[in-house]
Amino acid sequence: MAKKKVEKINPAQKPEKNERAQAVEGAIQQIEKQFGKGSIMKLGDNSVRSEIGFIPTGAMTLDFALGLGGFPRGRIVEIYGPESSGKTTLCLSAVANAQRNGGIAAFVDAEHALDPSFATRLGVNIDDLLVAQPDNGEEALEITESLVRSNAVDIIVVDSVAALVPRSELEGNMGDAQMGLHARLMSQAMRKLTGTISKSNTTIIFVNQIRNKIGVMFGSPETTTGGNALKFYASVRLDIRRIETLKKGDSPFGNRVRVKVVKNKVAPPFRQAEFDILFDSGINREGCILDLALEHNLIERAGTWYSYQTNRIGQGRDNACTFLKENADILEELDTNLRKILKEMRAPAAAKKEEQAPQFDPETGEILDEEAAG
Repeated sequence: MAKKKVEKINPAQKPEKNERAQAVEGAIQQIEKQFGKGSIMKLGDNSVRSEIGFIPTGAMTLDFALGLGGFPRGRIVEIYGPESSGKTTLCLSAVANAQRNGGIAAFVDAEHALDPSFATRLGVNIDDLLVAQPDNGEEALEITESLVRSNAVDIIVVDSVAALVPRSELEGNMGDAQMGLHARLMSQAMRKLTGTISKSNTTIIFVNQIRNKIGVMFGSPETTTGGNALKFYASVRLDIRRIETLKKGDSPFGNRVRVKVVKNKVAPPFRQAEFDILFDSGINREGCILDLALEHNLIERAGTWYSYQTNRIGQGRDNACTFLKENADILEELDTNLRKILKEMRAPAAAKKEEQAPQFDPETGEILDEEAAG
């Protein structure tokens, strides 16, 4: 069949492209020889495109809001909010989930306020939990770095950034001005930790407190301690707030909290999640699953009655939660179905077929159409 001429190009462009490819290949070989294999690679390689792992938070509504299924592995997470809003409870819940999956967890208690009995009620195995109570900020961050470099710890909680007092501030007098010491300490720690964290696949959660900036006339006066470095290096930032006190009569038994995903590098940000934190047992897992199952039509509600597969499971939210707590098989079935829905939501779109590169006539440099090429 005759060759159909479509477009002419300069044949000299082909060897120039080959020369550039050879030059890049030579540079890659030189880099790998100097810095080791894997120091540079293509983004499409399987080793780079591996799926990000996660540690469940314990609140499935938050897992959905994070878009991944939990806290991402190999990343830095910051959780901040007012006092008694559930920051430490959320961290301990993630620690308990990591331990249930066979992981090793560590807790750097810079505030010296960790309660073993409370951690036990949240499901934490305190016999296997590594705990450090450092005297100053440098010691806390050096312990954290050593744990990360071990490549054996799955999750590390640092509670809290505000309590990481620089050594020079502790050695000085009470009234001495120490400008920027805390921010410089955190900035140096982030620079040292971030690369190692990614290689070790360790999740580090920094708990932070909020302060009010002086003289702010417009916008929110709230800010977090420790400067701006943590804000930049964190892949996920969560703002947790107490929105309601749960009561039976006049006796409070828990808090309703709202978590806003302020920053998220692994999924779309600015999503919100609400869940209950009970004083005696932590995050109300049954309530989270009930809310999500209702949202995704796995459970139906007619008036005040909740129904699952045409069977009524309770009148009112509290009774429905009690039913799920007493029927573990139904609870696990809902959990599995919701995890499948989450996996489908975050599954990447099907890859498009790559277009074939145009074929050239080696003699004339003309582009051949498909018929001519065949």
